[in-house]
Amino acid sequence: MTYIQPIKELLDSVSAPFNHASAMPPSVYTSEEFLQREVSEIFAKEWICLGRASKLANPGDYLTYELAGQPIFVMRDRDGQLRAMSNVCLHRMSTLLEGTGNKRTIVCPYHAWTYSLDGTLRGAPAMTLNEGFCKDSYRLPQIRCEEWLGWIMVTLNERIPPACERLADVHRLIEDYDMKDYVEAFHETHIWDTNWKILAENFMESYHLPVCHAGTIGGLSKLEEMICPPGHATFNYHTILKDDGLPIAHAHPDNTRMKGDRRRTTFLLSIYPSLLITLTPGYFWYLSLHPRGVRQVHITFGGGLSPDFANTTEAETHFAQVKELLDEVNVEDRGCTEKVYRGACAGLAKPGHLSHLERPNYDFAQYLAEKIGGFSRTFQL
Repeated sequence: MTYIQPIKELLDSVSAPFNHASAMPPSVYTSEEFLQREVSEIFAKEWICLGRASKLANPGDYLTYELAGQPIFVMRDRDGQLRAMSNVCLHRMSTLLEGTGNKRTIVCPYHAWTYSLDGTLRGAPAMTLNEGFCKDSYRLPQIRCEEWLGWIMVTLNERIPPACERLADVHRLIEDYDMKDYVEAFHETHIWDTNWKILAENFMESYHLPVCHAGTIGGLSKLEEMICPPGHATFNYHTILKDDGLPIAHAHPDNTRMKGDRRRTTFLLSIYPSLLITLTPGYFWYLSLHPRGVRQVHITFGGGLSPDFANTTEAETHFAQVKELLDEVNVEDRGCTEKVYRGACAGLAKPGHLSHLERPNYDFAQYLAEKIGGFSRTFQL
């Protein structure tokens, strides 16, 4: 493996023990070569989340995405299964679908080659004189796709273990939340002017809450009550105990399965490489990230309520409350993370030592170093 300078700098950084650790060097955020390694070694090989499966509820519902340079779409087929496929026509290579929607068939906008919902070719106008053409030999390349706890997970990697196996520890950790049944109320996409890792790291630590989020959620939790344990191979997390200032973050009175402090515990799950979930007993929200160059990040953003809150007469009020809060939180986070990227580009930029509240950031840096630089991670038993 060829070690470009940003990789060498990252490997030097993550080799220090946590009680001496510093933030990642600026070059990992600004180097085009480092980004190319991330795309080829991480985004082209890991499970990537495209949002909630409930968004594709009916046969023919679809969404499109560009994964590691490959246009894809995910569609609910006529048997109710999710399928991911190449979003490139097998004739002259036009992209087929745009955005989101519902289709009974997939029709190429260039020459009207038409595909069924399973990707098989149904029709191709004016092809009868080509003696080598056989309609039955054409089918859109299939891409691995799984539903995991209500999430759409896709990968270009044929050899990676199933998402349900890779993320079994996540399921065990938050099993009593029943995340698969949470009801999504909104789903949006955004582009921010920052590096994807800066936004991921921002989510991974709540050290910044009292300052960056002073106008919203900063006062709802205490730094001394945040717990940041060592990370796992495929994810890291930390927890916050929410006070009574936001009742919807607590378990609903009808929720009898959660006990004690679990009824007010918020999990902030960072599932590698780029699915970030805030999970409370009452609501959830998430970001799924994909780089758009070193300077921009594509964000899939959504959220909603636990079934206990979603199935009440006050559901619309609760949905509106959560959305208003999260829109304000995003404005604050965007300002902070875009400032960090501008700072990382400065000639005098230099990383400082990490707080004990930034343990997830340290684990994330080691994950990146493993995937891109061959670093050997170790985990506490």
